[in-house]
Amino acid sequence: MSSVAVTAQTAGPHAAKKAVRRRARQTGSATHRAGPLVYVLLGITLLISVFPLYYTLLLGSSDPVEISRNPVPQWLPDASLFTQFATVIESTQINFWLALGNSLIIAILVSASVVLFSTLAGYSFAKLRFRGRGPLLVFVIATMAVPTQLGVIPLYILMSDLGWIGKLHAVIVPALVAAFGVFWMTQYLAEALPYELIEAARVDGASMIRTFWSIALPAARPAAAMLGLFTFVQQWTNYFWPSIVLSSENPTLPLVVKSLQSNYFVDYSLVMGGVFLVTLPLLVIFAFVGKQLVAGIMQGAVKG
Repeated sequence: MSSVAVTAQTAGPHAAKKAVRRRARQTGSATHRAGPLVYVLLGITLLISVFPLYYTLLLGSSDPVEISRNPVPQWLPDASLFTQFATVIESTQINFWLALGNSLIIAILVSASVVLFSTLAGYSFAKLRFRGRGPLLVFVIATMAVPTQLGVIPLYILMSDLGWIGKLHAVIVPALVAAFGVFWMTQYLAEALPYELIEAARVDGASMIRTFWSIALPAARPAAAMLGLFTFVQQWTNYFWPSIVLSSENPTLPLVVKSLQSNYFVDYSLVMGGVFLVTLPLLVIFAFVGKQLVAGIMQGAVKG
């Protein structure tokens, strides 16, 4: 019988409660509950985050005349929102399904490539010893300080010389490796992957590739999942570079939304319906995998 139970039987309920609290403090198992202020701040943050999506739904289910007269024409979206969705999908002005397929191809291929190469580079920088490792890592990180706009002209000339203008290659190939991904995986593997596991694999006769595949890759899975999700969202919503190298005959979803705007009149209800359609797949992804990704990150942090 534990000392807490003995105290509960001999000293009464009040003394037993004190003993339980003291025992919890000593063992570090006391639970800390968030106060009302935390919930208020979280509620405010949630409202601020959800409001743009809510306002998009309102505009998407409103009449253009109502929008021009009143910026908040109604408080709840109605069934006309689905009419706007159908108009966007069936519009002869754009090719929605082609744009959806292009966005999926770009986002999936780039995300997979960034995760693979970033994990390989991060493992090399974090756990391997080679000459010039430090300066090379600093150089990779320093490239993040260079604005993307500075490389647009030479990159466009290169894509033109290769004959890739108007093709998905011009969007996919320049984004196959990301400096941020290398930095992210380097920092994570430096803490989450002990040297002892690598040495044990080498003692067992595992090659460098086998060690990476069996030891480093499972350890990097939580951070790799987050990196893949961030990269997918970035490529899915990317507008700047695709608007330069892709044409209206081979667009992505952000370019399709832009095409919904005419020269003299902008139907904001139609545009907002297109914006929500572009955002909807991201909402579905976060709804299904968000909890698992957060749990994986927390698990990796505890193991590290």
